[in-house]
Amino acid sequence: MRDGGLTRAVRVLRPALPRGEGIARPARAMDAMAVLGALPVATVVLDGEDGFHFANPAAELFFQHSAASLAQMSLRDLLPIDNRIFGVLAQVRAHDAPVSDHDLTLQSPRLNRLGVAAQGAPFPELPGGVVLTLQDGSTAQMLDRQLNFRGAARGASAMAEMLAHEVKNPLSGIRGAAQLLEQGASEGDRELCLLIQDEADRIRNLVERMDMFSERPIERAAVNIHEVLDHVRRIALSGFAAHLRIHQEYDPSLPPVWGNRDQLVQILLNLVKNAAEAVDGREGEIHLVTAYHHGVRIAVPGSRERMHLPLQVAVRDNGPGIAEEIRANLFEPFVTTKRGGQGLGLALVAKLVADQGALIECDSRPGRTSFRLSLPAPPARRREPGAAPHE
Repeated sequence: MRDGGLTRAVRVLRPALPRGEGIARPARAMDAMAVLGALPVATVVLDGEDGFHFANPAAELFFQHSAASLAQMSLRDLLPIDNRIFGVLAQVRAHDAPVSDHDLTLQSPRLNRLGVAAQGAPFPELPGGVVLTLQDGSTAQMLDRQLNFRGAARGASAMAEMLAHEVKNPLSGIRGAAQLLEQGASEGDRELCLLIQDEADRIRNLVERMDMFSERPIERAAVNIHEVLDHVRRIALSGFAAHLRIHQEYDPSLPPVWGNRDQLVQILLNLVKNAAEAVDGREGEIHLVTAYHHGVRIAVPGSRERMHLPLQVAVRDNGPGIAEEIRANLFEPFVTTKRGGQGLGLALVAKLVADQGALIECDSRPGRTSFRLSLPAPPARRREPGAAPHE
């Protein structure tokens, strides 16, 4: 069809004010604006030069800019001109008809959205105008991956309990027998006995590391995440990352997170250590970033409550990136690219993140790898019945 439903819905909109004067709100367009503003899908109106003339709240979240900020910008300020989204806009203008595309990657230093579905339609009252909706598939993909991470963590927990029960006791017997044999053994046999003891110790250490996956109740409280990051940074710079530059990009207005401080230290220390091992020793950089975003809400198992995860913490490095073939299984036990690595570090991170009621995701390309945590804020205090409101 030449005239799609989305086009008809916004046909009454008038051209916006000139760039820099904000987004226009003509009186007779208020109904259409209200409809577009209420849509849960990111919706923008672009002029002939791809400048923003309307952005609904979902679009503000999508682009991580306010409507007033977007009014000063063009889509070309956020994405390189060779991005496929500009092909969608060109086709809409060329054929004066709705055009859609799927599985778009919108990546730049200012935007990172994967698996985006875009739908564009002509906007007749604005020369070259296009109304564009954008649906981000990365959140759904992240939640799907998170379910896989939690399943992997539960599998590791079951394996840890089995190993602790079935392996540790006979392993102690094997090591003790090797010690007894060593006392009356010849020189050559003594070396074999020592080898048996060393291997038994190595297996015991592995089992003890696996035991960290076992289910244990944790205590959570309000935690200043910037103090945790500063603590992790000091540890890193005094040891494994002494040769690197670690930059801090903090949002000073960020409220406390709701979690277990010791586990948050362990999570972030693992992520920073991985970043330090991935980057070049001379030009390597690590960025510790915090921000507030209107994050996803996840259902709390066993209740109707939904947990909001608006607090984001990112550990970003400029290393070579993670091979595409292992990204989907990155947080599963025994998956590693390190020579001699056991593949338990990120699996433990996934388990501890799940314990915090949080989410973790990884974006990686050559020169930029980012692990992002989405963390909950402390629950709001409930006012006792009859109590006076807090001033």
